[in-house]
Amino acid sequence: MPLHRPSQNYPSHCRHMPHHQPGATNLFKILDKAGKFKILIRLLKSSQVGDRINTQVNKLKEGLTIFAPTDSAFSSLKAGILNSLSDRDQVELMLFHVLPTFLPTSQFQTVSNPLRTQAGDTSKDQFPLYVTTSGDKVNVSTGIVSATVADTVYSDNRLAVYQVDKVLLPVNIFKSAQLALAPAPAAAATAADSTPDRESPASNDDLER
Repeated sequence: MPLHRPSQNYPSHCRHMPHHQPGATNLFKILDKAGKFKILIRLLKSSQVGDRINTQVNKLKEGLTIFAPTDSAFSSLKAGILNSLSDRDQVELMLFHVLPTFLPTSQFQTVSNPLRTQAGDTSKDQFPLYVTTSGDKVNVSTGIVSATVADTVYSDNRLAVYQVDKVLLPVNIFKSAQLALAPAPAAAATAADSTPDRESPASNDDLER
């Protein structure tokens, strides 16, 4: 498939990237520059989904859209839950945050639900994703969690990266919020070591293979 190259100039953080042609878009550099996506970067690398995204976004005419949970979003998950996932589940979790088309903010109000992600099946018990809007507010829900699109991290005519305040948890993998989310602050107060543990899963060796 021929490489589609827009004529516009890209920001300096997207130029001269190793292993990519000059001018190629690189998701890792975009997220790293934003400074609050370390856990997401590690998961994208360990699952190799990030490399797949970089290849696709620079070759596919349709582009891609990424919903990017922040490091603080990952802290709301139960400690150790990321490490408990199989390799396949980790890949599908990352693919669930990727739409196979470029979706600008202007189109959020007109999309048809459920959205199909790169995780595949949109059946109720699989990987459905729903977008709702109210004025300027955009919510993304999975059947387990509802996240808010807080900011546009990056957007050109082939890649959109939107910051979300929660990890998008697909029903196929997590089944229910009780199985995936950490207890409310009052309940968690008795576990003094819970806070550092929540971010540890993505920094463990098995997530950096």
